[in-house]
Amino acid sequence: MSWIRTVGPDEATGLLAQLYEQALRRVGKVYNILRLQSPRPPVLQASTALYLEVMHSPDSPLSRAQREMIATAVSRANACHY
Repeated sequence: MSWIRTVGPDEATGLLAQLYEQALRRVGKVYNILRLQSPRPPVLQASTALYLEVMHSPDSPLSRAQREMIATAVSRANACHY
């Protein structure tokens, strides 16, 4: 198992603190999937932007429910709780 030193919300500064604050406003917590990217805040920012575009964009031909079902099926197939 790999060990990555992550930065928690209480120690975040600058861009990382802003990204964590956005996550808190969006979903009420900072999930571990975000914390894993905390050593590289620009990567976290790009990853979050991609996620929001894929899952929330009104330009998708799929409904939000369909996108969530696909994400759930893929997570289940990969034995991932996300």
